[in-house]
Amino acid sequence: MDITYTTERNFTKDDVQQLFSSVGWVSAYYPKRLLAALMGSSMVFTAWKGAHLAGLVRVLDDGSMTAYVHYVLVDPEYKGHGIAGHLMSMVKDRYKDYLYVEVMHEESRDASFYQQHGFSIMKDGIAMQTVNNNFAD
Repeated sequence: MDITYTTERNFTKDDVQQLFSSVGWVSAYYPKRLLAALMGSSMVFTAWKGAHLAGLVRVLDDGSMTAYVHYVLVDPEYKGHGIAGHLMSMVKDRYKDYLYVEVMHEESRDASFYQQHGFSIMKDGIAMQTVNNNFAD
């Protein structure tokens, strides 16, 4: 499969809304905020099949020691082609000199994917969040 990978933020609001919708994420309901969040992120790695945004990884970092992989997502139409793995390789290469690269995944079913890419479950670690029920676009 001919996939192009980049760190250029040449995606549009429609591109990201379509990708996030394809995986059923609620973020897709807030396309303006979603685009602003991606544009404000430390690093965004993307995968393109022609003009179609096929996958994306968002990273937040402190510029020196710690980077957080906020999410990795691939359009289900393109799963099974190594896109997520390639994107994670790009992350690991970009942040190879950082002390920590942490994953902020929210679903335990995703743990095996990250373990395959060298991450381990933090002893006694637990993901936590609060949700703003009055959030609007």
